[in-house]
Amino acid sequence: MAQWRDLLARHAATSCMLDRELGDKCGLGMSEFEVLERLVEGCGGGGQALRAQDLAHTVHLSQSALSRVIARLEKGGLVTRAMCESDRRGIVITLTEAGRERYEQARPLHREVLELTLGAPIGPLDDSSSN
Repeated sequence: MAQWRDLLARHAATSCMLDRELGDKCGLGMSEFEVLERLVEGCGGGGQALRAQDLAHTVHLSQSALSRVIARLEKGGLVTRAMCESDRRGIVITLTEAGRERYEQARPLHREVLELTLGAPIGPLDDSSSN
């Protein structure tokens, strides 16, 4: 139980610091950064667009929370939403150039906070989507 509580405490401390630092310095919340990062990564393909359904599988948010995050990012000009060409029921989320720039601005701070709170360097070899 002590390990579980320690894990929860570290997660809470990391999440709070990410929200505070990213918000103050980059105008992004932790979840907004996570969505931008997933779009930049293109789920392994290096692309800039993902179906909302596929994006939902990669972030730890409910469908409604993800919709709210996407709406905030869209309002800020960081992503666009469009109907999926191959499946009119689907929505495609596309990263804008402004979204890529904001991500690139925020990424070093994000990694710095992770290193500070988790105590391990986050370098190129460790820089996976699981961080």
